[in-house]
Amino acid sequence: QVQLVESGGGLVQAGGSLRLSCAASGRTFRSYAMGWVRPAPGKEREFVAAINWSGDNTYYADAVKDRFTISRDNAKNTGYLQMNSLKPEDTAVYYCAARQARLIVIRGYDYWGQGTQVTVSS
Repeated sequence: QVQLVESGGGLVQAGGSLRLSCAASGRTFRSYAMGWVRPAPGKEREFVAAINWSGDNTYYADAVKDRFTISRDNAKNTGYLQMNSLKPEDTAVYYCAARQARLIVIRGYDYWGQGTQVTVSS
């Protein structure tokens, strides 16, 4: 299995930027598709962004498209979420998640990190 640890959350003003990191340990990180998920009103979780095992295919929720960028560095066993033009409605705990797959995965993740808090003030 793989263990995931997020970092990089914090407090930022609207319009600002943050970069979240997801450090993976355990089995080979490159075997896993990964994604970022956050809670949403009325939902347990809301998909944010996903990336395939090699990093050459990405997918975003409409709410974050053109503002967020997901990436990964398999040599460092780390995934990233660059968040720009942040809005107060982006405030949430952001979870890194993974599933052993070669294609993009947007649900049904098997492994989760503990989450990192992102707070955007207006």
